[in-house]
This record gives sequence, structure tokens and C-alpha cells, in this order.
Amino acid sequence: MGLQKPQPTDAYSMILDAIDLGVYRPGDRLVESELAERFGVSRTPIREALQRLETQSLLARDGRSLIVASLDHNQMAELYVVRRELEGLAARLAAQHATEEEVRILREMVEADNALTENPVALARANRRFHKQIHLASHNRYLVQQLDLVHRTMALMATTSLAADGRGKIAQAEHDAIVRAIETKDAEAADEALREHISVAFMTRLKQDAARREEEG
Repeated sequence: MGLQKPQPTDAYSMILDAIDLGVYRPGDRLVESELAERFGVSRTPIREALQRLETQSLLARDGRSLIVASLDHNQMAELYVVRRELEGLAARLAAQHATEEEVRILREMVEADNALTENPVALARANRRFHKQIHLASHNRYLVQQLDLVHRTMALMATTSLAADGRGKIAQAEHDAIVRAIETKDAEAADEALREHISVAFMTRLKQDAARREEEG
């Protein structure tokens, strides 16, 4: 559908994309020389990018090494509180300001993504594109910037809630409800539908974490 974002060319964006796509997972060590070779750039921009990512708390120190940061339970809960509020606002503004073309793209995304419900990795990528499209349709640059930061931090979670049994189909039904509200310019319903969508995703992730702790314990 021509909705793929262009490949980044700067070191910061390339490393960020690699974290976002799970090439580097929480706890993985990032080495300047290896990154420079992987991305085909010199070590200076890699070093500057790593410093920037550390400042943004996306990387953490482990002795002398830099590793991809991970989120504890409290950080995850705080992130979801902020995400729920900002995403709801984005949906509300999209219902008020989205163009016909933007709404049509959202509808096409939902219909295309229905084929991915049994593929959590592909659906997670599609899910990011869907939410980004809503952010852009809000036509509020400051909100888009804040949501970009939230979604970058989401990459620090080791798994996607869409991997839970049956979650893919449920999430797609929720996406359909969000788009229907935007299509009818019902700002209140769009806000409520997206907030509920984030709440269910958070509850799903809490259940995933509880099950993992039980297995480890």
C-alpha cells in the first residue's frame, strides 16, 4: 500500500530502528565498532548516537558497557498511564481533524492487518504503523513528538502483548471500533475506544509477565 516508512540514514535513527524491530533486545550490549560495521558509518556518529540514546534512558550502563535498557514493573505501569492519555487525545483530535484520505488509509490498514492476526511479529509492526497514522491524523505536532518518545520507550519491552493467545483478533476488533469512531467524527467515542484498547493491552502484558514469573519461579 506504499505505507512503509523510508529507511533511516543517520546513526541515531538506525540504532533506534534496530531496537524497535527487536534486532537488539533489552540487556543486549551495544559495541561502537560492531554498530559502525553493521550500519556502514564511522564510529564518531555511532558514539554520538549512543550518548543521545543513553541520555533518553533507552540505553543503560553495565560497568563500562552500554546495554539496551529494560523497564521494571513500575516503569511499565507509568508508561501505560501516559500512553493511554496521549493516545486517547490523538484519537479525539483525529476524529476532529483527519482528512478523508487519512481516514481511508486507517480503514485500509485495519482491513489489511486482519490477515496478520496469527503472526504476532508482523502484526506488531503493523500495529505501530496504525497508531502512528492516528498520531499524524491528529494534526498536532507536539502531541506527535510526545507519542514518538512513548513508542520508542515501548521498544524496551521484551515481548509484544499481541503474542498472547487470541489477542491479535481482539486488538483488530478494537482497531476497527477506533476507526469507526474517527470515520463518524465522534471524538468522544474515538477517545474512549483508544483508551480502552490501551488498557486491555496493558492488562494482557501484566498477565504475560505474571505467567513468565511463574515459569521462572
